[in-house]
Amino acid sequence: MNFENTLAFAQSMDQADPLHDLREDFLFPQQNGKPFIYLCGNSLGLQPKAARKVMEEQLNNWENLAVEGWFEGDTPWMFYHKELKKMMAPIVGASVAEVCPMNTLTVNLHLLMVSFYKPTATKFKIIMEAGAFPSDQYAIESQVRFHGYDPATAIIEVAPRTDEYTLRTEDITDAIATNGNEIALVLFGGVNYFTGQWFDMEAITKAGHAAGAMVGFDLAHAAGNVPLKLHDWNIDFACWCSYKYQNSGPGGISGIFVHEKHFSDGKLNRFAGWWGYQEQQRFKMEKGFVPEPGADGWQVSCTQVMPMALYYASLQSFEKAGFMEPLRNKSKTLSAYLFFVINEVNKVLGEEQYKIITPITEVDRGAQVSIIAKQKGREVFQGLVANNVLGDWREPNVIRLSPVPLYNSFEDVFTTGELLLDISKKLL
Repeated sequence: MNFENTLAFAQSMDQADPLHDLREDFLFPQQNGKPFIYLCGNSLGLQPKAARKVMEEQLNNWENLAVEGWFEGDTPWMFYHKELKKMMAPIVGASVAEVCPMNTLTVNLHLLMVSFYKPTATKFKIIMEAGAFPSDQYAIESQVRFHGYDPATAIIEVAPRTDEYTLRTEDITDAIATNGNEIALVLFGGVNYFTGQWFDMEAITKAGHAAGAMVGFDLAHAAGNVPLKLHDWNIDFACWCSYKYQNSGPGGISGIFVHEKHFSDGKLNRFAGWWGYQEQQRFKMEKGFVPEPGADGWQVSCTQVMPMALYYASLQSFEKAGFMEPLRNKSKTLSAYLFFVINEVNKVLGEEQYKIITPITEVDRGAQVSIIAKQKGREVFQGLVANNVLGDWREPNVIRLSPVPLYNSFEDVFTTGELLLDISKKLL
């Protein structure tokens, strides 16, 4: 597509966008009486207008039904997670049985590693991306130590080549093959939080399985952002938070995926709790854990009704959009327009003041564009915020901008570029 750096062009793109009206389903933060151009959905998504309604419904159930709410009313809490599962599955490319909303992300990562990280004397290493989000690093380090190994020797990190910012798929798969005799688990992010790189999850999974390892993914920055096919890609397990691209509110409930091929494996370790016990026998309170079939069998504690209600409100927007294919189509063009606008800013400034480190190739990125500010990055970022553009700052010099197809527009992108140029002229 031939982009134009004009307001008229951006507005024409919005008029032709079949998803444009979805932004009316969300609440935008305000500053000085004006809404922000919100480009921070990769950190915390906006509040759906439906959130207040679903929360009020559940508060009313609590008020009017109290403990009977577990089995009475329009949405009995005992089975509430099943409504979410139907809407979660298309977002991650799974069957309904393979997903479950529960807990929070790092808790789920630990629970799944209990099952799928099974080190032996010879195969005990975990391979991961260098520079993964800190919570993943801490979780993996602690799991390795729990099994009696030293993270310095049991964790293999794959880093970008010198003077590069993103990983090459062949470097990941080569590292897996080279260390295959020692690797028990391959655990990557789906999308790197810093650069926005979307890893070739299918290729990584194939390489991991060829090496005889289990393969899992942290999809915090991928679920609801890029189209996923967790079942078809034969991934063993995955987990994600729902408060970024899926807009379920701060600290929102997490989701898990377990491939159906593992459902009948009685040798998998599992930290059990009563909500993972078989549903029809749960309230008999008997000894001896018998898991509910499917991903539901990894549940530990009872349904978190209020966080699930907020997630349900957000999932309605995905359903309204037609799930991931229409959103992805818009996202690719929206992000490409942001690439174009930033490059236009650099042209006017006469130098590459803003270096884009997110892959330009569509299959290698999602709804995030990360830029390195050559000079006065913090001041530039603060200038954007002062002018009602809210992105995300990462030390030492990176600004992350996330054009989310559910609620961002092409006019948002154009205006951001105009403000970035104006601020740069004043500061540099």
